[in-house]
Amino acid sequence: MRRPLLRALGALLAAGAVLVLGACGKGSSRQVAGGGPLRQLAPVEAQGAVSVTTRNTTRVGGADVVVDAAAVARVVYPGLTSTSRPRVLAIVDDRDWPAALASSELASSSLGAPLLYAEGQRLPDVSSQALTAMKPTGASALAGSAVVEVGTDAPLPDGYGARLVRVPAVSGPAVAAELEALLARAQGAVPHQVIVVSLQAPRAEQMPAAGLAAESGAPILFVSGPTLPAPTYHALLSLHHPSIYLVGSSTISPHTLGSLSRLGRVTRVTAGGEGATATSIAIARYTDGTFGWGIKEPGHGLVFANSARPLDAPAAAPLSATGDYGPLLLLEGPGTIAPSLVTYLGDIRPGYSSSPEFSPDKGVYNRGWLIGDERAVSLTTQAELDSLLEIGPSKQGSSEESSVLAPE
Repeated sequence: MRRPLLRALGALLAAGAVLVLGACGKGSSRQVAGGGPLRQLAPVEAQGAVSVTTRNTTRVGGADVVVDAAAVARVVYPGLTSTSRPRVLAIVDDRDWPAALASSELASSSLGAPLLYAEGQRLPDVSSQALTAMKPTGASALAGSAVVEVGTDAPLPDGYGARLVRVPAVSGPAVAAELEALLARAQGAVPHQVIVVSLQAPRAEQMPAAGLAAESGAPILFVSGPTLPAPTYHALLSLHHPSIYLVGSSTISPHTLGSLSRLGRVTRVTAGGEGATATSIAIARYTDGTFGWGIKEPGHGLVFANSARPLDAPAAAPLSATGDYGPLLLLEGPGTIAPSLVTYLGDIRPGYSSSPEFSPDKGVYNRGWLIGDERAVSLTTQAELDSLLEIGPSKQGSSEESSVLAPE
C-alpha cells in the first residue's frame, strides 16, 4: 500500500523544500525562511513561512509566485541524484497568464517539466538558482533541450543557452497551440483528449485546469470572444476529432460551442459561474473513462491554493503529475475554507473501525500540499485542513466502511 509511506515521504520532501530556501541566498530579494521553531511562524514576515509540516499537510512556497514555483520545483526535483533531476523545465513570463496556464501541461509524464517564473525578460535570482540546482538533463524528444522558455527571452545561466526551445510571446490561443504541438512531439502522437478553457472566465475558475492538464497529459487550448480563435481551430482540426473537455463553459458563446462540437466530442467538466472553490471540487470529482481525477473516496494527495493567486496553479502543477498526483482545490481567502470544501473533504475523509484488522496503521491517508506563505493560506487554515484530512473512526455498520477500510 502506497499511502502509509507518505509519513516518511512528507518529511523527506519537506527537507527538499528547505534546500530551496537555503539556495535563495542572502543576496536575493526573495529570501524565504525554512521550517524552524514555532516562534518564527507567528508573525507574517516579509519572507513568509515555508515548509511548515503538520500530520497531514506540508506548506511549500513563500511570499510570491516566483518563490512558490521554485519551491515546488525543488520539492519534486531536489537535483541531488541522477534520478532526482528533471529532463527539462519550463520558464514562463509571470506577466502572461495564458502562457503560464498552458505551460502546466509540460509537467505531465511525457516531459515532467517543473515550471519557473521569469519577470518579463529577466530571470529572478531564485529561479536562476533553482535551475542551476536541479541541473536538467535534457529531453531526447526535444533534441536534448533542457529548457523551454515560453513568452520570455530571459537570459539563462551559462551552459543552457544552447539547450533551449523558445515559444514566442504571442496571443494566448497561439501560445497554447504552439505548446500543444510541442507536447505532441514529446508524446510521439497527437493527443486524443484536450482541455478547452475560456479566457473570459474568471482566472480563479481557470486555475484547476492546470493540475488536470498535468495529471492527464491533455493539452490546454483557449477560446475567447464570440468566435473560435484561428490557432485553436487549426490545433483541434489537427487532432482528428478529439474529446474536448470545457472549463469555464458558461462564458463560451453558442457560436463557439457549435464550432467546437464540429471538431470533437464536447463535454462540460463543470458549469461556469459557480465560483472558484465549487469549480475546483467539480473538477476533482469528475471522471470520464481514463480521463479526470474521479476522486470520491479517501487515499489521495490534494493541493490547496488561494484563488487570489492564479499563478500558483501552474506553479503547483508538478504536484499533480508526480508523487501523490493531487488535484488543485481552491481557498477563497487565506483564512477561509468554504462550506462546500469542508463537505467534500468530509466525503473523502479516511476512516477506520475498532476492529484490530482495521486499525489506523492499515488505513489509507489523505495528504495536503499548501502553496504559499501565511498571506496565501493562514496557519489557522492549515491547522483546520490538517484536521479535515486526518484519518478518524468510522461509524460501525457504515455502508462505506468496507470500501474505505478493506486492506490490500
